[in-house]
Order: sequence, then structure tokens, then C-alpha cells
Amino acid sequence: MYRKSPQSSITPDNFNLPFEGKLSPNNRWVIMAELIPWAEFEEEYGKIFSQTTGAPAKPFRMALGALIIKEKLGTSDRETLEQIKENPYLQYFIGLSSYSNEEPFESSMMVHFRQRIDSKIVNKINQKIVKNLREINQEEENNKKKAEEREVEKILNKGKLILDATCAPGDIKYPNDLSLLNQARQQTEKILDCLYKSVKISLKKPRTYRKSGRKDYLKVVKKRRPSEKERREAIRKQLQYVKRNLSHIDKLIEAGAELSRLRSTKYKMLLVVVEVYRQQLWMYQNFSSRIDDRIVSLTQPHIRPIVRGKAGKPVEFGAKISVSCFENYVFLDHLSWDNFNESGDLKFQVERYKEFTGYYPESIHVDKIYRTRANREWCKVRGIRISGPPLGRPPKNVIQQDKKQAIDDERFRNAIEGKFGQAKRRFSLNLVMTKLPETSETSIAITFLVVNLSTLLRQFLSIFLWLFFKSKTFELKQQF
Repeated sequence: MYRKSPQSSITPDNFNLPFEGKLSPNNRWVIMAELIPWAEFEEEYGKIFSQTTGAPAKPFRMALGALIIKEKLGTSDRETLEQIKENPYLQYFIGLSSYSNEEPFESSMMVHFRQRIDSKIVNKINQKIVKNLREINQEEENNKKKAEEREVEKILNKGKLILDATCAPGDIKYPNDLSLLNQARQQTEKILDCLYKSVKISLKKPRTYRKSGRKDYLKVVKKRRPSEKERREAIRKQLQYVKRNLSHIDKLIEAGAELSRLRSTKYKMLLVVVEVYRQQLWMYQNFSSRIDDRIVSLTQPHIRPIVRGKAGKPVEFGAKISVSCFENYVFLDHLSWDNFNESGDLKFQVERYKEFTGYYPESIHVDKIYRTRANREWCKVRGIRISGPPLGRPPKNVIQQDKKQAIDDERFRNAIEGKFGQAKRRFSLNLVMTKLPETSETSIAITFLVVNLSTLLRQFLSIFLWLFFKSKTFELKQQF
């Protein structure tokens, strides 16, 4: 059940502190709380709950605020709760009206928050925050300009749009076929033990060869450089162990063992192991190292290998994301656990830019994969310049102006690489620790929301410092 909380009228001045103090309105958490439109998305958040049954859920501001705090501080779920308990500014940020020494919720609720607030809601909030600020700035600019100038600007394309894609690696062990099959063998042994408990009176426990399986695995894995023949032999043996165990599981089910006795996680693991066995057997028989929808982790079967071709990391394992950046703000446009060609997102991202700003961009700054013939023609019809050299053989004599334009375009495109660096080095995009696909998607979306909030925070800080030094300069002039 979800009860819509009344419109919050809490300000830093009336937040109750036990020592009769006041919160500073210039604190970063107070500023960020003012930037986020909590009330606009609370109704959408409340739709996922029953209006009549169940315990009242935590407010939307508390749920989203806790996720932002975790990403901003780079802490674990438990440490995030400790930080909130100790810091009155964080308690104000999540919507509490007074300071409390108790935790507002259990740390396990963070998982439920990530499941309830999906990536679509987070992306909407991200866009709304930037849109609100742009409307304020645009209104100020329009007041300064004449009506004729505004009419001309409506016709012309404006702004520069940067597009790029990257990978958000998941928290999994670097996969190899032998280790994956060894884990599958161990999981089938645990499932066998669980199913046998219901029929042990009428049936002798099947032999699993678990000691032999582990011995064969360690024999190869402990070698520094096993040969291809030794590796294939070890894979063949592990495939046989897994096949035998799956056969025993089928016989136990025929003898009366019920799959309902398995926990949901064990049942899901059984389905994953069956698919892993099918894939690994096909690759072994066909002397292949690739297969469609290849599973590389038993605990996170949604993760796929993403071929990047980068130096040092030719393949990454996680979600592939397509991102757009303009005016120093970054937006998550496409997230997929399967590999995709990001050039197909260009038209959608440009149309989204127009929907957001009201006009097409003047230029699009992309790398080589986006510069297809279809994308170039589509941009040309709409009067959009796409960065990079034209298709075909490069001319012998390059015009100096074109050369300078190409250099400037590449320099400008570095902005999105900086955003990726900030998201991966300062925040958690370089290693997504969440395990479920929906919670991982929310975590990735929250990262880009916090990146934009950090940008806005720097802008407010710059304005504050400028006003502060301006007032100090004015005071000094008056003195002299």
C-alpha cells in the first residue's frame, strides 16, 4: 500500500535540530533537494502499490534520496544508512522533518527502492531537472532579446549534440568455459542433494563423482599454461559430470521428487545450468568459441560479452549504453544487455534533442561508427552538420579551414569522454555491483542523474562565489 505524503513544506529554517541549530541553505544537500521535483513523480511512484492493502510504503523522496546519497558518496547500502543516521543534512534531503538518531529503514530496503524506481522514472527525473533549469535560463535570455531575434532563432538549428556509447561492466568473475562448467557441476550437486531428501526412503542416492570432478578441474586450472588439448579434455570431463547430474535430476523427478521443494533461486539456477550445458556442448562439438546469447555468469545470466575492441579491454561484460551530451549535461538514451550498433540510435537521439529543446542541433559530434551513409543523408535533409570527413577517398589537398574544423570537432567531442571518466572513476559506472537486471539498470541511470546534479551544483557554487567576491569588492571600493 502507498499513502501519498502531503506536499512537503520543509525548509532549512524549520528543520528541527536537537541542539536548536539551523541548517545552512548553502549546503550541497539542501541545494540538490531544491533542484529535484519530488512531488511531480510521487503519483507515478504510488501507482505500483495497492491503495487499500499492505503496509504503507516509504515515501518517494526517501527512496530516491537514499539512492542518490549512495551514489554520491560511493558507499554500500549499510554504510549509506549509517551516513543518513549521523548527518542531519542527509535526513533533510530524504524528507525527514526533524533529526533522528534511528535508521529510517532497513538496509535491505535499498534493493526494493531500486526495483520500484526503474530506469525510466530516473531518466524522466534527469530530463525534468535539466529542462526546468534551461527554461529559467531561456526566459532570462528571451527578456534581453528583441522579438525579431527570437523569431529568427526559432527557424535556425541551434546547439551541439555529442553522441557516444560505452559499457557498464558488471561485478562478475572473468569467465572461461572450464570454470563456468565447474560451477554448473557444483550447482547440480546441490540441487541433487535438495531433491533427494523427499525420496531418500524409497531410492538410493545417485552417485555424483564430486571429488573426481573437482580433482579433474584443479588438475588443469592449477597449471600456468595448459595446452589446448588439456583444456578441451578438461571441458569434456566437466560436460560429462554435468550431463550425469542432470540425468539424475530427471530420474529423481520421475521417482516423485518435486521441483516445488526447491527455492526460487535454486530453480532459476537449474534452468540456467541446463542452458549453459547446451551452449558449452555445442561449442565443444563445433570447435567454436562463440554462440548467440552466451551466458558468462551463473548468478547473473543476463550479462553478455560486449566486444569493444579497445586497447587493454577488447571485451567487457555488462550492459551497453548509448548516451547523448549537450550543454554539459548527459542523458541515458539506450541500455541493453545485448550488444548493438549504436549508429542506429542517432535518429532517435536527435529527435529526442528536438523534443527536449524545440529545435534540431546545428552539428552532431560522433565517432566513425555513426557516420553511415543513411545517417549522413538524414542529417543533411534537416540541415544538421555531422562531424568527420566525407565518405569516399580523401582529397589530396585538404583545405586549411576544413582541417581546423575537424580538429575543433574532435576537441569538442572530448566532453563526453570526460563524462564517461567522471561516471566511471568518481561514481560507480565502472563496476555495477547490483545483481538483478532491473536493479542494475536503475543503478546505471542513477549514476547519470548524479553526474548532472554534480554539474548543477558546481554552477550554483560558481554563482555563489561570484556574488560573494562581487559584494566584497563593492565593500572595499566604498571604504576607499
